[in-house]
Amino acid sequence: MGRQLIRIIKYKHVITMLVMGILAFVVDFGTVGKVTDAGSQITIFVNGNAVGVVSDTADVEGMIREARRRLASQSDELVLINCDIRTNARTDVFTKPDDEETVITNIYNVFSNNVFKTKEPVYEVKINQFTVNLRTAGEVLNLLIRAKSQYDENGDYNVDLVLDPTRELNVLTALVTRSGEEEAEEDVLLPIAGASAKVDKFFKEALRQDVSEFHFGVKSLDFGENVEVVKTYADPSRISTLEEAVDLVTKEQEKSKIYEVVAGDSLSVIAQKNHMSVDDILALNTETLPNINATIRVGDEIRVNSPEPELSVIRTEEVYYEENYNKPIEYIDNDQWFTNESRVLTEPVEGFRKVVADVTYRNDAEESREIIYEDVVVDAVAKVVERGTKPLPTYLKPISGGRLTSGFGRRKAPKRGASTYHKGIDWATPVGTAVCASSGGTVIRAGWGSGYGYVVMIQHPDGRQTRYGHLSKILCKTGQTVKQGQKIALSGNTGVSTGPHIHFEILVNGVQVNPMKYLN
Repeated sequence: MGRQLIRIIKYKHVITMLVMGILAFVVDFGTVGKVTDAGSQITIFVNGNAVGVVSDTADVEGMIREARRRLASQSDELVLINCDIRTNARTDVFTKPDDEETVITNIYNVFSNNVFKTKEPVYEVKINQFTVNLRTAGEVLNLLIRAKSQYDENGDYNVDLVLDPTRELNVLTALVTRSGEEEAEEDVLLPIAGASAKVDKFFKEALRQDVSEFHFGVKSLDFGENVEVVKTYADPSRISTLEEAVDLVTKEQEKSKIYEVVAGDSLSVIAQKNHMSVDDILALNTETLPNINATIRVGDEIRVNSPEPELSVIRTEEVYYEENYNKPIEYIDNDQWFTNESRVLTEPVEGFRKVVADVTYRNDAEESREIIYEDVVVDAVAKVVERGTKPLPTYLKPISGGRLTSGFGRRKAPKRGASTYHKGIDWATPVGTAVCASSGGTVIRAGWGSGYGYVVMIQHPDGRQTRYGHLSKILCKTGQTVKQGQKIALSGNTGVSTGPHIHFEILVNGVQVNPMKYLN
């Protein structure tokens, strides 16, 4: 009876506890549950291996911590292991607990056999979304120095790593400062066109002032992106050598960016500016630029690809150069003219000047130019243009409804006597459909026209003309002023016609053009 009772107690007191799944030596293990039943013996399992028996679960946490300390002391690196710790408590008056050293040694051995990853301490360099890992702070400094050195051949600028005051954590950032000022040499390199010249009496006379006020060469230099550096841990496979990091950071990569259209731009000009093809630009902007004939306006934003390094260098150079130059065009507005009318009042004359300017570059691309001094040898004369300000008239479809039956351009003659080159567009519509003036103007013809049948022709203020043919009835007179949308005739089937329809033309400088390009 006693043995049966012991057996019942033995099986009724078996319990299992999950402490954690993954063990990292920089993370606390947590607390193992405590058994308080008198006479209980607790077997400790690590990854399914029994490592010892203790009488109190309070001792387990200390033993695990000691095994962890011993393994961690063997390396300066971050060690991660697969670890599953469980305990099994049971009443057993015959089994003696193991001594503490035995249990710690057993735990240590299991830990050693289950190391799955070793991470090394690194310095992570972050530039926008790009990151690269280096082993030492010295390598980080070397990387930044190498990145700016191609634009600082004389080593006039220093790079330091300093705490970023805008961040709460210990994040370092790059600080670029100018070295101590040195006496300027007599020979100065002038960056424009690679020319070199001496700062001597020539400059003093040409610039008509003391040249010592100018400091030709790089005036300022800094990185174009914010650089963040933090100390962390990384897999050895993700740590770069210095040369690999320099190549990753300074090598130009295709990057997508937004280009804002400026005056004078076309798709081909934008493509040339960004070293792309027009087809590539269309492929990146399928919604806003459906084809090569799509209209672009000043201020429009277009997505382009541009080769740029991960870390760019912004520098401003003070340079001297001589150039022929033109003054900006001067415009005189005429409120009586349409916007397509203009007249040159004064032809431009090119001037000549000697210039000192601050030129700002992003890497090798010029971003801005500010003239800080100029000596005009020959003054330029600006081009003066008188231009109209009145908006151009709009053109509307002359009928409501109708079915397009013949477009503008070459065609097979629909009947004997008809043209094989259609100089307008036709809409099939029942006889008697109202025909309205496409735009306001003066009727210059209203009557019979060979081939056109009954025809109306209107002269518009912008110099264009519209013609309406094959009419059944004319409702206006020559010399009459009509407004846009005013009824001027009824459609018909007169002249050389294959059926009831309206023939419509737009003429520019007396020549028929495709009306579809002008209709609103």
